[in-house]
Amino acid sequence: MTLRDALLAGLNSLPGTREFHLHVLVSSPRKHGNLFPFANPRPRSYLQDILILLSEQTIPDSPSVFVSAIEACVYNIPATSCAILYVSKVDSTGQATAPSPTPALVRALLLYYADPATRPISADHLWIHVFARAQNQYLFPNSSEYSKKHPLSDIKLCAWWKRQISTVVGELATRVGDTCRTKSYYTLPGLSEFEAYHSLERIYPSTGSRSNWTYGHPYSQDEIPLPCPCPSGGDSPRHLGQCIPSFDDDPKSRFIDEIAYTTDADGVRSPERKRPRADTLKTHEEDASSADASEKKEGRSKKEDQTHKEVKKVSVEEFWERMSFRQECIAGAVTGFFVIGVSATRTPASTLSTSEVSPLAPQAGQVSSQMNKRVLTSLLTAHEFPTVEKAVWSTKVIEDSIRGLCDGLKSSALPLVVTDKSGRRTPEPDPVRTTLAPPQTPPPRLVNGKRPIIDSSPNPFPEPVASLETYHSFIYGTIAVKNRPPPTKEATSAGNGTPPTITVLTARKKRTK
Repeated sequence: MTLRDALLAGLNSLPGTREFHLHVLVSSPRKHGNLFPFANPRPRSYLQDILILLSEQTIPDSPSVFVSAIEACVYNIPATSCAILYVSKVDSTGQATAPSPTPALVRALLLYYADPATRPISADHLWIHVFARAQNQYLFPNSSEYSKKHPLSDIKLCAWWKRQISTVVGELATRVGDTCRTKSYYTLPGLSEFEAYHSLERIYPSTGSRSNWTYGHPYSQDEIPLPCPCPSGGDSPRHLGQCIPSFDDDPKSRFIDEIAYTTDADGVRSPERKRPRADTLKTHEEDASSADASEKKEGRSKKEDQTHKEVKKVSVEEFWERMSFRQECIAGAVTGFFVIGVSATRTPASTLSTSEVSPLAPQAGQVSSQMNKRVLTSLLTAHEFPTVEKAVWSTKVIEDSIRGLCDGLKSSALPLVVTDKSGRRTPEPDPVRTTLAPPQTPPPRLVNGKRPIIDSSPNPFPEPVASLETYHSFIYGTIAVKNRPPPTKEATSAGNGTPPTITVLTARKKRTK
């Protein structure tokens, strides 16, 4: 089963009558050496980008409009047979028919990678990481200006994620049975376990889910192997750089960088010496070439040893305690970190089919990372969703552009003019914005003013080229949902259809003697 088919199956049970149009972009694996930048040696990992776009069409003649989007990353670490699914962004436009399809879409994505029968990566253990931070918009620019979009507050968002993950863990236990081990951890920095539990239970009470949540971090347990291998073979305890993975736009990564590269007591480091002039280098180049090379090597190793020493000084417990005082965790809103470990015995057939394949080999239906980045850049920079008219136009442009990229840019994205009820027509869009933005690769993140180390060895496999066959078989899918409408408030209050019982309370009069 492909990811597209799994997501469509998850949407099939939604109540109501509507039609969904789904676009799924999964990039081919590429080398990524910065998942554990402070581990020595660094484990080799492979990265894949995932972009999911869902549009809805209420009636056959109405235009489709984007309602949900998910951005995620998948890391494969063959040394420990582990994989990491990091859900970076989840957003909605608020223009979907109630109930929103976003929860079903998220649960289908998590379950697809958690279930070993559908997991497309050769890994026996999966770790799911989620950082919950409430914001008005993530992937749909200006969608917060739409009046019917109601973003969740900080506590409600954390409770929402805990509820979705609990549902996925319960469904996974039903599918796999006792052969699957799961561990669920969550942390709300700044709140104690008692405060966090009752804050989330007040919004979504527990319904007897099979997931047992632990308030804290998963780096002290030994039931499910951690992604980063331990160089000493498990004899010595892991340090901070071997436990916490580094993701883009993640507060944990920024905090570890500060710990590693801040060596002075007052938190300020002296600037490095400037490079010598070119003429000076030429005069002493022949005499001191070997000495300079050895000094540079020694200086580089000393700096790496110094950063590793600073990371080793902070324990994992101290790290999470200090996270409660970070600006991103105390800026007036509650944030949540969720980590789920899944370890299941894989079937022999799936093990044989994937063990002989290189982790860099692209699978059927995958696209190049540049195509994924190009569509995401266009969504974030060239479109906006404050009204229905603009959202409809942006949806058509992006969906036509994805098809055009698979068709060799033969199909052009035509501008759409929408006419409202009064007969007024929206102004024609700028023709320059009807095509996707050119691919722009941002430079790697600066760490202490320097570029991170990137594995520059060539990829033996070429980038996959998408085609119309790939588009219709793996990327695009549609499903027409025809189920009973959701129950109304009156029916919910009535229960089994009978009128609700109303109890009238009267005040007792005080007897006078």
